[in-house]
Amino acid sequence: MATEITLLRPDEGEGDARTLPSNVEAEAAFLGAVLIDNRVIEELPKALSPDHFFEPLHARIYERILNLVDRKAVVTPVTLKPYFEADEGLKEMGGITYLARLTADGQGLLAPQVLAEQIYELALLRELVSVGRTLVTDALDTSDDVDPMGQIERAESALYRVAEGAATGNETKNFAAATRQSIKLIEQALNSGGHVSGVTTGLNSVNEKIGGLKNSDLLILAGRPGMGKTSLATNMAFNAANRYRRDLADGIPAEESVGSPVAFFSLEMSADQLATRILAEQSGISSENLRMGKISREDFQALSRASQELAELPLFIDDTPALTIAALRARARRLKRRHDIGFIVVDYLQLLQGSGRANDNRVNEISEISRGLKTLAKELDIPVMALSQLSRAVEQREDKKPMLSDLRESGSIEQDADIVLFVYREDYYVAAKEPKRPVETDDAKVHEAHASWAAEMERVYGLAELIVAKQRHGSTGKVRMRFEPRITRFSDLAEDSYAADYD
Repeated sequence: MATEITLLRPDEGEGDARTLPSNVEAEAAFLGAVLIDNRVIEELPKALSPDHFFEPLHARIYERILNLVDRKAVVTPVTLKPYFEADEGLKEMGGITYLARLTADGQGLLAPQVLAEQIYELALLRELVSVGRTLVTDALDTSDDVDPMGQIERAESALYRVAEGAATGNETKNFAAATRQSIKLIEQALNSGGHVSGVTTGLNSVNEKIGGLKNSDLLILAGRPGMGKTSLATNMAFNAANRYRRDLADGIPAEESVGSPVAFFSLEMSADQLATRILAEQSGISSENLRMGKISREDFQALSRASQELAELPLFIDDTPALTIAALRARARRLKRRHDIGFIVVDYLQLLQGSGRANDNRVNEISEISRGLKTLAKELDIPVMALSQLSRAVEQREDKKPMLSDLRESGSIEQDADIVLFVYREDYYVAAKEPKRPVETDDAKVHEAHASWAAEMERVYGLAELIVAKQRHGSTGKVRMRFEPRITRFSDLAEDSYAADYD
């Protein structure tokens, strides 16, 4: 029978604490079932970890069982004996004979999954008690340094971890578990065709260069205004969400899909503007014509078809302006809990606000925001892509290609990011250099200058580069892409997709 929870009175000390919710008998019965039949572990509906056990001895026994099972060994009280002969906790339970007693009646085999479920749920209740006590203690603090909004942020973060099944003491991961996760990612990359070990960008050339969007990574996508960084981010968000939708329709399990539900936090554009961009891309109709209503009946029919196809797209847009980093993280946790999002886009980083304590120093505020985004990526274990403006220093140089030093307002953005990407379109700058048109003069030099410009414009028009300026997991370089400004779509080039090195 599970123990009832009794809250502490304010005047009670820690020594007066009532027993936390637990069922030691259920833990013993479950361990007995596992020792009789090791296959019980493989049939559990939820992964049970040693941290979910209340009795420390049971936690140590279960951890040893998992290690031995992982090595393909048969685990029985006899094979466990050498590991616990000097265990002080076991001696208090009666010594080595306690291991044999666990399997004496075999009652745990009648319902091992039910026992495991109860052990798991009681562990979550104990974690809730811990979160509640911390919340009460912090809320009673009325010192000058009190930060109510910070307390709410920490409490929501702790509650999210509980909802995800993270029990106390589960912060560390042994190397065997880390290795299994690594092998799983490698297998995913192999099954995807050899180059996607995370969420797909929908662009083969980009996937080949960065291996997809990897969990817990913070990606910075930066560029000067007009380069198309929002368009590229929107394309990637749509591609990931659409791949997930198609995979589920094809009967591919969600955990095997290289797509994912996506959350798009748009602090600059409204939700309907983003939707218009996606509709333009999918229908092939100019986004400008869509906004102005300059479309034919045939165009409208194509638009309606595209709209119907996108109705079930798992893409969630939040266009709330002036979000704080704390509010964004809280909303992201809710979206993760409700819709299991696997990719977040933030457009753009400089429009986010800090906690308020660093507002007197913009560099410190941006540093707080970039650290908060990286923390969010690790906490939710999903990729987070934040768009960023570049400083005007780019415009002062002859070579307009951006560099890491151009990241605006804070070096911490470069430091916190796992991958830094720059969007660069040469045709944007060539178009701005158009000389005097020949129709306005008979001067041969003017005709020659304009013809030379037109030839240069034809060479670069519609071409774009995605410069990989930093990548923790691989090499830097550049990916060449095609950009269709009429429908704001980036796509792969048929020719060589990227250069090996970036200077």
